[in-house]
Amino acid sequence: MNKKSLISLIKISFVILFIVVGLYLASYYNLLPKKTYAAEDFDIEIIYSSVDYNNNGIDDYTDIMLGARIDAENHPTYNGAYYEGAYPPDDIGVCTDVIWRAFKNAGYNLREMVDKDIREREEAYPNIVHRDNNIDFRRVINLHMFFNEYASNLTLDIDVIKEWQPGDIVIFGNDKHIGIVSDKRNSKGQAYIIHNSGQPRREEDFLKRGEVTGHYRFDASNISEDVLINWSE
Repeated sequence: MNKKSLISLIKISFVILFIVVGLYLASYYNLLPKKTYAAEDFDIEIIYSSVDYNNNGIDDYTDIMLGARIDAENHPTYNGAYYEGAYPPDDIGVCTDVIWRAFKNAGYNLREMVDKDIREREEAYPNIVHRDNNIDFRRVINLHMFFNEYASNLTLDIDVIKEWQPGDIVIFGNDKHIGIVSDKRNSKGQAYIIHNSGQPRREEDFLKRGEVTGHYRFDASNISEDVLINWSE
């Protein structure tokens, strides 16, 4: 093989390698269209909440999941700026904004619930030096402490697929990220996650990419009414 042919072969090899790596990364980061599956495809029974807190005819778990999906469809720009009025506009948000918006859709004021708990259980929130209800509910670590106290603690094993239900709350890493479980699944039955880290697709096959450190289900029927605060405009 002459030098010219060798150079051409090397160039072609690099192009092929570039395409293969590009396709792998596009698939890994969910940039390519994928077939999604539902619970019934894996004989999984969907769990519905016995509570319909806002009396809209939709159970809490479904309402929470749908609220997260509304945020995903709005595709807010990733921005964690502080707001004096606490709530960023609908076109702005971070991962924690998905959560309070999801709970708002079910009729809960998560900001006030978290703030009340911080006041009543200061020892559970050692990271808070100066309480600020404009931002405390938008911190993953604070939501983790809240759900750890008031929600059901569930499996961290993503392969126990029946235990991952729409509306569940999932925390990743060292309180770095948070999302809501979707009713969509991948080909293995692993649940999709609705979340915001600035990615193109806000409802995606994400469980396999993050270290799950918290998995919760908010069942208001097991919670004192003193903890629950309804959303009012």
